Amino acid sequence: MKVLEAVGTIAGKYFALWVIFAAVIAFLFPTPFLGLGAYITILLGVVMFGMGLTLKAVDFKIILTKPLPVIIGVCAQFVIMPLVAFALAYLLKLPPELAAGLVLLGCVPGGTASNVMVYLAKGNLALSVAMTSLSTLLAPVVTPLLLLLLAGQWLPVDPMSMFKSIVQVIIIPIVLGLLIQKFFPKAVEKSVSVVPLISVAAILIIVAAVTSANAGNVASSGFIVFIAVFLHNGFGLLLGYLTALMIGLNENDRRAISLEVGMQNSGLGVALATAHFGPLAALPSVWGAIWHNISGPILATIWSKKPTSDEKAKTRKQTNKVVAMKKG
Repeated sequence: MKVLEAVGTIAGKYFALWVIFAAVIAFLFPTPFLGLGAYITILLGVVMFGMGLTLKAVDFKIILTKPLPVIIGVCAQFVIMPLVAFALAYLLKLPPELAAGLVLLGCVPGGTASNVMVYLAKGNLALSVAMTSLSTLLAPVVTPLLLLLLAGQWLPVDPMSMFKSIVQVIIIPIVLGLLIQKFFPKAVEKSVSVVPLISVAAILIIVAAVTSANAGNVASSGFIVFIAVFLHNGFGLLLGYLTALMIGLNENDRRAISLEVGMQNSGLGVALATAHFGPLAALPSVWGAIWHNISGPILATIWSKKPTSDEKAKTRKQTNKVVAMKKG
């Protein structure tokens, strides 16, 4: 078990590199990975089951005690990212399947990787987890409706079918994880440290499966799709931060909302695109899985070196205390 924990820590720390490696290998040698596409939904369910195992009641406490930042953050997520994706698809004149895929990436909820990035960035981790949880729970209703409104002009959208898919691949696994955590807490406590390794492995397989299925499309359309995902992510991070700034939230909350808005659940995007639109529509989410796990750590590293409002207040308090002691 300790060996698996150590491997899981390494895998999580260098996740972006592993994702790039999986994508490159699947692009250069697609044949061995082609059969994995049939397991994408199951693999994402495994990731969501792991999320359910690690969620606790305290993660939702902030929604009741300080609801405004959570509500603002989730609203920003489901407004900024879909509209930016829609605008970019038009401006870049993406083909219908890629345009719908980019909008789909914008309409999915936040990913769990953002929680790690917020922690590293010294942001409000409780707010980050609450946003991820709430946006995920809202996704079965909000994501299909947004897609019907914004992506329906490019490809036909069946909101009821997509609702069922999201419930099956996200809500049911999370609920199962929560139930197992409730009824078998000791077993979960002993094994939960291995969950990150399983989640990383599942996402790598998903990336390899979709990259292999799109090897030809990556070569022909890869650059323009990467530019679209790069801009989409950048605008999300920036506008998320500015939204929090405009309503007067502190620096800790701004960092959390910025990363939550900018980093999407790319795995869900891949699964939904493959099931409802086609393999090509999954390409933006594949690039999202790669780029979000590069931009997130970069921004988190920059922010980790800058003190937050909480740290400044703590330093000021300690300084005042030392001054008072000297005067005394």
